[in-house]
Amino acid sequence: MGGMTAAERAAAAERAIIGRHLRRVWGLPWTALGRSGWPPDPGQRLHWHWNYWWQAHLLDCLVDAQARRPEAARVAVLDRFARSVRLRNFGRWTNEYYDDIAWLGLALQRAPIGGTDGPLRTILERLREGWTADAGGGIRWRRGDAFKNVPANGPAAILHARAGQRQRARELLDWMSEHLVDPDTGVVWDGLRVDTGETVRLVYTYCQGVFLGACLELSEADQAGRTIRAVAGHCAPGGVLRGQGGGDGGLFAGILARYLALAALRLPPGADASLARELVLTSAEACWQGAVDAPYGPLFSPEWTDPAPELPLPPGHPARDLSVQLGAWLLLEAAATLD
Repeated sequence: MGGMTAAERAAAAERAIIGRHLRRVWGLPWTALGRSGWPPDPGQRLHWHWNYWWQAHLLDCLVDAQARRPEAARVAVLDRFARSVRLRNFGRWTNEYYDDIAWLGLALQRAPIGGTDGPLRTILERLREGWTADAGGGIRWRRGDAFKNVPANGPAAILHARAGQRQRARELLDWMSEHLVDPDTGVVWDGLRVDTGETVRLVYTYCQGVFLGACLELSEADQAGRTIRAVAGHCAPGGVLRGQGGGDGGLFAGILARYLALAALRLPPGADASLARELVLTSAEACWQGAVDAPYGPLFSPEWTDPAPELPLPPGHPARDLSVQLGAWLLLEAAATLD
């Protein structure tokens, strides 16, 4: 697999993940969602375990692929996929988690398909409902919860900004900046428990990514640059974005890579933009070199500095998770934009 361009690597990831994971929903024609695992267990075959927000990122990856190389056939898949999310969600576009619905909104907003205006209005209205005055503002992780975190406020800020609702986007960014950015290092913490006032100072690549994305949408170049430097110093040993296991964590570094690539393209030429670019390209090279051959194409490791396991995959190995494979695809599409 050596000697391929970044775009060719992204295309190989697309073929592999679509081939292994994309299947009809309940056998119904004109439907498609990603199975949560490969090889799938019985529940995954039936999309019983379907992970709403993983599907949002699969939709977003398909949009990335369409931007990289437009194809009419892929537009048809995008349309079927978006409608299948609503079908599998029992006729609704939203669920109880504000981060989940913000991710779906971001994917639908970019998708080159019709019929997205209504779902986007529904999602934006729900996100606005999530804002409360306690702890100075911000939205909660999920309805009725006492936890406000960057994984919810970050993508919501990006979506509001892209929808032209910049005042709300600014309020969300300002709330995160005031409460959840380490003043010493620039690292973005996870969240705040509004009932106890406890700050949860866990450092996830996910949080750095969505905070960076919000800074970019609101043209906060200084904050964006500081976040990039914090990532390089605390989240990328040897210049490679660190993994955070399987399950939801499999997506975290890929999300960060998406917004690092945007930073490399949008920030003024200089050290911060160059550092963002280097982090993406170094991570993509490590990820690609660690992949193994599998049916339909490369299978990626949950930790990009480590090789993926040889087949057959051990039971319970995180490389089986759709999230892990999507995280790598996100990274490779991000690298392709910088090639």
